Amino acid sequence: MSMRRTLALMLLPLLPVVAAVPAAAQAPVAAQPGAKDAALLQFLDAAFDAQLALSPESQTHLGFKTNYDKLDDYTDAANVRRRDLAEQQLKEMRARFKPEQLGESARVSYRLFEHQVERDRESFRFRNLRFPVSTNGSPAGAIPVLLINNHKVDSVADAQAYIARLRETERVMREVTATMRKQAAAGIIPNKVNFAPARADARKVVTGAPFDGGADSTVMADFRKKVAALDAPAATKQKLLSDASAALTGPFKRGYDMLFVALDEIEPLSKGNFGAWNLPDGAAYYNDRLKGSTTTSLTADQIHDIGLQQVAAIRQEMEAIKKQVGFTGTLEEFFNHIRTDPKFKYPNTDAGREQYLADARKIIASVMEVAPRYFRVLPKAPLEVRAVEKWREGTASTAFYNPPSADGSRPGIYYVNLVDMNQTQKVQVAGISVHEGAPGHHFQIARQQELTGLPKFRKFGGFGAYMEGWGLYTERLGDEMGVITDPYDRFGMLSLQVWRAIRLVLDTGIHSKRWTREQAIAYFKANSSVSDTDIAREVDRYFNWPGQATSYMVGQLKIAELRRKAERELGDKFDIRDFHEAVLSQGALPLDLLEAQVNAYIAAART
Repeated sequence: MSMRRTLALMLLPLLPVVAAVPAAAQAPVAAQPGAKDAALLQFLDAAFDAQLALSPESQTHLGFKTNYDKLDDYTDAANVRRRDLAEQQLKEMRARFKPEQLGESARVSYRLFEHQVERDRESFRFRNLRFPVSTNGSPAGAIPVLLINNHKVDSVADAQAYIARLRETERVMREVTATMRKQAAAGIIPNKVNFAPARADARKVVTGAPFDGGADSTVMADFRKKVAALDAPAATKQKLLSDASAALTGPFKRGYDMLFVALDEIEPLSKGNFGAWNLPDGAAYYNDRLKGSTTTSLTADQIHDIGLQQVAAIRQEMEAIKKQVGFTGTLEEFFNHIRTDPKFKYPNTDAGREQYLADARKIIASVMEVAPRYFRVLPKAPLEVRAVEKWREGTASTAFYNPPSADGSRPGIYYVNLVDMNQTQKVQVAGISVHEGAPGHHFQIARQQELTGLPKFRKFGGFGAYMEGWGLYTERLGDEMGVITDPYDRFGMLSLQVWRAIRLVLDTGIHSKRWTREQAIAYFKANSSVSDTDIAREVDRYFNWPGQATSYMVGQLKIAELRRKAERELGDKFDIRDFHEAVLSQGALPLDLLEAQVNAYIAAART
């Protein structure tokens, strides 16, 4: 997805794990194909709802108020329970439905559901190799994000549910720290780079009133603001504030203290920074992650070579722009010029941050103005641009997208991390805004959620190679749409493109070829103008999230290949709006199914 983590992102993952379908969904399938399709849709939606019932946090992310007073179960028993339910559901679907009796879209849904449960089965044995606390995020940041950004307080009951979640935090931290200790005992220890940022961001959450003197802490300030807006007696509001204060200084703070103790206990065991190869069964784990991230069978060596080829090709494009603007030094010297010249930076002040946000909003407005010339259908959900909150700047990615709620009451949000404006480059604003906002993730993810006739697991799920591939594809599309006009901004866009090509080299280098952190940083800096802060943050992300960084360019190259094929075979009949509709109209797909979708569009357009 984004240059985000997120997955702080918090994109809802594809949710194929489901419980038995309620009796209402188990009526005999009618004879007509249309009825079979409808029955499968009903089955899959009931399945999604059953899975969703296991995740109070996902319910809130989608805008629902069910289980509003609870947080997720973070134990391994919950993982086993979801796995068992998935297998049960798959068995039932296969018994009740036959792909050859379904229409085209329903057949795709059947195959996707089947594919995802099978992939989860293959990956299940590696579940304990994923760190719950790292520079990519942790519950210490995710819980405040959930409360502040997603937990709406429209009634006293909603406020009481908020307080209940503050109390629930202690249980979550107990479960998470138990997992951390179990991993450490098995030799599964986070890299050294994780501890200081994770600890620092968690400290920020428990700083301020009611934990100590001074202004309200971030969570308390949010709760106070939401309670103040309630239509309730003053005494009721005061009671809510008092209860929240007690929950924060009691179970909430105890939970964070548990995390600090675990971090302090485990950190001395960390011997350095290593790729997945250093984990038990690490090579098999990494191969599994590549398969999941790219939806292909590409090997680490193949992906590494593709990355090297793309870095070389994009450097040639950069050389042309360097010549265009009259810079006479080497490309590496031009990188440093972009990285250090004050004219390419915003002031490291609140005013500078506001100017960045204003410029990003201007870019998105210019996209929306010309979008009907490139797209048949635009998303209905609005899009906002926001700065990452101060208390999670240390572990948040450079930029990322947060999808709208299911009911459209919450907009899509493009977040940008403005922790240090000295490290933020003006030349990249347009490219990042296009990728994370419009026509990138917002046009794909918000649009997908608005599709009709698809089962919920397809509307709210996704595949990284498709989703991130689309985001990367739209960076060059933004240039084509006339949104990127200045040569320096075009260079900024190319710096983002080479960034993702570098990811292919570094992800495979770190996890397969045993590159060191220093080696990865040096390669990154030699081939891009990205700031030192962003380079270090990115490299640490790759160490902590094996395979994910490969999804972007693998997906983009496939989409670009399919577009060239459509242009070549359709000639004068090619319409960019129809191509984009073919790519977007069925939601996120594995790359082989996307190719089949585009081939069908080409065949239909020929007639």
